[in-house]
Amino acid sequence: MSVSDIQVSDHGTAGPGPGVPFAPGASQKPRFRVRPVHLWTLGVVLFVVFVGLLVLRPIYFIVDRSALNNGFTTAFTDPFIWQAIGTTIVLTVGAVVLALVVGTALAWFSLRLPRGLGWMSALPVMSILMPSVASITGWIFLFSPRVGFANTVLRTLPWWSEQTSGPIDVYTTPWIILCTGLQIAAFVYLFMSSGFTGVNSDLIEAAEVAGSSKLGVFFRVTLPLVRPSLVYATATAILLALGQFTAPLLLGRNSNIQVLTTRIFTYLNSSPVDFNAAAALGVPLVVVGVIIVFGQRALLGNQSRFVTHGGKGFKAVGRPSWSGVVWIGAYALLTAVLPLLAIIIVAVSPRWSADIVPSTFTLQHFSEALNSPEILSSVQNSVLFSLTSILIVIPIGFLCSAILVYGRRFKLCQIVLDFVVAMPLGMPALIFGLGFILAYSGPPINLYGTSSVVIAVYVTLMIPFSVRLQSAAMLSLGKQYIEASQVAGANLWRTTLNVLLPLMRSAFGAAAALIFLLLSHEFAASMLVRAPTTQVMGTTLYDLLEFGSYSAVAVLALIMAAVSLVGLGLAFLLGGRGALKGL
Repeated sequence: MSVSDIQVSDHGTAGPGPGVPFAPGASQKPRFRVRPVHLWTLGVVLFVVFVGLLVLRPIYFIVDRSALNNGFTTAFTDPFIWQAIGTTIVLTVGAVVLALVVGTALAWFSLRLPRGLGWMSALPVMSILMPSVASITGWIFLFSPRVGFANTVLRTLPWWSEQTSGPIDVYTTPWIILCTGLQIAAFVYLFMSSGFTGVNSDLIEAAEVAGSSKLGVFFRVTLPLVRPSLVYATATAILLALGQFTAPLLLGRNSNIQVLTTRIFTYLNSSPVDFNAAAALGVPLVVVGVIIVFGQRALLGNQSRFVTHGGKGFKAVGRPSWSGVVWIGAYALLTAVLPLLAIIIVAVSPRWSADIVPSTFTLQHFSEALNSPEILSSVQNSVLFSLTSILIVIPIGFLCSAILVYGRRFKLCQIVLDFVVAMPLGMPALIFGLGFILAYSGPPINLYGTSSVVIAVYVTLMIPFSVRLQSAAMLSLGKQYIEASQVAGANLWRTTLNVLLPLMRSAFGAAAALIFLLLSHEFAASMLVRAPTTQVMGTTLYDLLEFGSYSAVAVLALIMAAVSLVGLGLAFLLGGRGALKGL
């Protein structure tokens, strides 16, 4: 460097001249500075990766293990496999058709209840409040061929007075289909009642004036208008029926009736355990789940086409009819009242028999249950695991919802996250239980036999419910409150803590209530990841049923229902009045 290349600054210091390459000027490359937006982007990406690993890692291990050591060959050369596949298809088709017909009829009639009987529209939900394993147990007490209470009454009729068993055998495929379909009908009812409520009666009246019959109007006008609800209801019914585990396991064991989920359970309870064959049977269920998740979105397309709400002149569909009272009353009686009554009778009887003798009723079985370490431990575990999962999944759902609703600058992350959070809805709970066994039963992360694996499964299964309820609340709030807070000078943290979180209180309560209800009933995934120290109410009830302890089974079923109701009440108490509406 020559002397001419040296310049003296205004402060008298020497520095490089303008011709020097590293001198300040246009030729120097600006240094990269980490800005807050970069940190936010990194945080969002890492969070999406975390949720993706939580959901997709178990699925990956199922697909991976199915290809090892001739897993497919073992599974699909089993002499029972094609019978299980056939039964699965028959069960799925039969249960879905029954659920759609019954659930749609319940929703339609719920809009036609006479004045003063509107409260009956809540009765179909009673079957959801009843734990599935407890409900199936009630059906066993009612329709067991020899000592079922309902069968005993039916045998007093002239047509069956000569029979010593039956006339109904609950341990058969048609009755498994009936039990499954009636349970799923309650979920169909929730979807379809919401859709029917939004249909403007002016459209129905216009079609009838044009000369169309009521049946024609229903199929050509009403159902097309509620297509989103029908698609969601159908997809949900298929997934629930395809992954049905409780009814086939409890009712099919006497007659060796098996479906794919029970075959998976058989492989995992055989000696030696065949993880590869179990994973191979899980792959078709994974594929069908992915197809349904994408298929329902393709069928709906632009949902604005189905908006029929006409503003101030809107009138909901519905003319008072006593048919709704009969239909809804019969459904509630068959799915909730009678099973619960049968459970109570067995719980207070000295033993389960065909004869009901009120003078012998006793509370001894309740005393024994409350002093049983196994039952008390299972109740404690169910409550503890459920509450811990809620504390984890509610914040995860909040962050996912915030990205999906407010994170426009993270478009790719939104697309990936939207797919990931929908995946648990497309997979049977049993599949996730299997996936977690494979993913976390060896190095580097060995969680098998610990409470951590149960909580991890619960959190993964509940992510979609947490996200859907909270994202719906965020969409209804809009952005005006957040923008007003930011204009007033509040940063993102203060806006979230002081504005968004208080406004989301009802959504948090609704999400917590729904999640507690589902987890306190959870049975399929718990059966796979349980250990002697991590038994929950559903798995303990199954063990008691296997040992023939029917009185203890009845007591525990009542405890499950009571715990669910108490949990719902606390969630609604914390969430306020809006929690029930949000749910």
